[in-house]
Amino acid sequence: MERYQAYRFELRPTGEQERAMRRFAGSCRFVYNKALALQKENHAAGNKFISYVAMAKYLTAWRNSSETPWLSDTPCSSSQQALIDLDRAFKNFFEKRAGFPKFKRKGTGDAFRYASSKEFKLDKGNDRVFLPKLGWIRYRNSREVFGELRKVTISKSCGKWFASILTRREVELPLPKAATAIGIDVGIARFATLSDGSFIAPLNSFKKHQQRLARYQRRMGRKVKFSSNWRKAKARVQKIHTRIVNARKDFLHKTTAAITQNHVLVCIEDLQVGKMSRSAKGTVEQPGKRVSQKSGLNRAILDQGWGEFRRQLDYKMAWNGGMLLAVPPHHTSQTCPACGHVSEDNRQTQANFQCVNCGYTNHADTVGAINVLERGHRLLACGEMAQSGRSKKQEPAEACRNSSRRAVEISVL
Repeated sequence: MERYQAYRFELRPTGEQERAMRRFAGSCRFVYNKALALQKENHAAGNKFISYVAMAKYLTAWRNSSETPWLSDTPCSSSQQALIDLDRAFKNFFEKRAGFPKFKRKGTGDAFRYASSKEFKLDKGNDRVFLPKLGWIRYRNSREVFGELRKVTISKSCGKWFASILTRREVELPLPKAATAIGIDVGIARFATLSDGSFIAPLNSFKKHQQRLARYQRRMGRKVKFSSNWRKAKARVQKIHTRIVNARKDFLHKTTAAITQNHVLVCIEDLQVGKMSRSAKGTVEQPGKRVSQKSGLNRAILDQGWGEFRRQLDYKMAWNGGMLLAVPPHHTSQTCPACGHVSEDNRQTQANFQCVNCGYTNHADTVGAINVLERGHRLLACGEMAQSGRSKKQEPAEACRNSSRRAVEISVL
């Protein structure tokens, strides 16, 4: 099977190369924003959507215009990738997978891309990469790169530049090393509770740094905006955010690696995290209730990284020959796994479960994980894996990739 994998390395550019990369990122941001403004004007005039092919002709005019001669200094392919990103953003909006595209601003998501393997070279022996109009750039070679080079994305984060190299290689379909199935119930008090009774404690990366972050944000707020001291304070704030993100990613990678290596089938709830963490502020006419409590709950939910947890489980299960199933989440912690009785009274407290019908007792999160696993087995047996509780307008869970073939293999195990 084909395996796509990205390798991210920190670049060590010279001062001239760093200035050039800032210009390239700024040019791509300008092209993206100008194309977005043109699309909005075109829509307001009642015209049809401008496709990428038609928009590329505008890009040629912009690069040759006397008003924006600096656009021609940026590699043409990188500017075209900015238009492709905008076209993909509109496609996701039309298919109701994302909101309407927004304008990009300086200092947030600065990046540009070389989409052809012919445009760049990787010298692993000398720890350097060649990029058009930048030359050879040294990088911190922290791991081996396997596969055929496809494209590279240059991005800036917390004052440092990184190269994300995408590769493709053919690998044999792996055979599962384990033969067990597990159900997972995610939460806040417990990050993940497994159906075997064990659980994983949450990291709460943001919560650990919240007070320190607020203190530095207050210091930043007292500075004159865009002054030298304001930029220094902003860099400190960004550094804390980077530590929070890196700690969370490290925790999620280690957790998902342990789960996928020890189980052939993983069942999780098909949670709509975006809707669960939606603000309760409301409107002026209909103000929300318990806004402060809901805001704290939203912070706690987003601090867990449930969406990234599911994404990593998805591709790591495929790499290890297993399968991930997303099941409907309704009443998982209110259904008795012994007799099947469903009632709100079954869950006495946030942690305690006691069935009012048969008297079965257990931890509420463990009960939820057991029910998630049971629903996964039922969906697997009935061949209804695509029906994961999402509306028909949305794509089915990515976890169901090659589901029929994997279902046969797992049933044999």
